[in-house]
Amino acid sequence: MNVKILKIEGNVLVNAKISDSRLLKLELPSVANGWRFNFNKHSKKKGFETYILVSEETSEKIEGCLIFEMKEKMEPYMAYVEIAPHNKGTVKKYDNIAGCLIAYACRLSFAKGEGDFEGYLAFDVLEEDKKDEIKLMTLYSTKYNAFKYGDTSMIIPPEGGQKLINEFLNQ
Repeated sequence: MNVKILKIEGNVLVNAKISDSRLLKLELPSVANGWRFNFNKHSKKKGFETYILVSEETSEKIEGCLIFEMKEKMEPYMAYVEIAPHNKGTVKKYDNIAGCLIAYACRLSFAKGEGDFEGYLAFDVLEEDKKDEIKLMTLYSTKYNAFKYGDTSMIIPPEGGQKLINEFLNQ
């Protein structure tokens, strides 16, 4: 799927693509490359679908990664999402990567969700430091239309997911 991400230098939108990781034949990121999650390992788990976002400018470099799963074959679940280390902090190269990947997961939740789960995207926020967990949950609530469900679970409802799809995927 073609998307636009914000190139910080010049403050311009550039073309990017979200693809099934098996189609692009790039090495998936891992903790050895400075990422928090080992996408290479997790992508091999049964039922996990791995998607990567690459810029057309640097199509050999992964800018962000998403692992999506259907729990019990009917509940859409965002198992992992992460932006590349070079897109974090004050010296990042691109922005809107997380938004594009989360919106893509929402799109998958409409396409694959069954019954009452259609259009709902569930995920968990687990951080070692409780303050970091609260900060991240607040970000998901304010920026990505999620609400807290239980201690660590969050859900993006269909209306919130549609807003993200319109904002990040329908450009």
